[in-house]
This record gives sequence, C-alpha cells and structure tokens, in this order.
Amino acid sequence: MKKVIDGALYNTASAKMIGNWDNGLYPNDFAYCEETLYRTKSGKYFLHGEGGGNSKYGEWHGNSGGPGEQIRPYTPQEAREWAEEHLDADEYSAEFGEPEEAGDDRVPLNLTVPASTKARLEVMRSETGKSISQIVADLLAEI
Repeated sequence: MKKVIDGALYNTASAKMIGNWDNGLYPNDFAYCEETLYRTKSGKYFLHGEGGGNSKYGEWHGNSGGPGEQIRPYTPQEAREWAEEHLDADEYSAEFGEPEEAGDDRVPLNLTVPASTKARLEVMRSETGKSISQIVADLLAEI
C-alpha cells in the first residue's frame, strides 16, 4: 500500500519492515486485525494496519461493513511504544538498540546518522560488547 501524507510518501513495498503483530483471529473473522511497523529510507516510521469490518480498520458504508486498511505516520516515540507492546526484546533491540536496565536514569534519543557512521558504531559494538547507546555516551563524555 502507498499513501502520501503531509507531502511524504509511505510505501509498504519499499520501506523496511520492523515488526508485525496480529490479534490471533483468523483473517476471515470480522474482528481480525493485523499491524506492521515500518521505517522509510529517510527514517520516518509508520504503521500499516488492516482488518475485518469489526476491527478498528474496518470500513463501513451504511449498514454494510467490510475489510479495510490504513497507513498512519508514527513519531519515533510512538514507534518505540508500539514496538515495546507488540515485539519481542530481540526485535525491539534490532531496531532501537539494546534498552537500558530498569531503573537507569537514561532517556531515549532517536538520531539519524550517515550509513557509514552507523556501520562504524556497529563494528565498535561487536568489538567492545557495549551497546551503541553506551558507546555514544562514552564518546561524548570524552569531549
């Protein structure tokens, strides 16, 4: 599905799928609901949802209801919240980095960096065993 929202193109065919969730019902059930979180090449998140007539994605025309689908842009914070609720820890970590231990005083920060910088951070993570968050914090503490 493709949709232009506020001048930005959201395309499920070209965006990276982050994770998927469904409510466990069969797709032919009127209450069936499925959601997939995506990230565009420019780093924007969006949720693609679809479902039966009695789901939040259903489309009603008078007294007749049927399946429907929607695309909704998500802020990075909304994407994190959706991922925390619907993805397992490994899927979450693959997109947003290793979360800090409970009780830590850190706050989430979403950055867009060149691909070469991310690649260097990934190498540093594999060499040191530290999270990318810790590597960035350590580098900034040296300044």
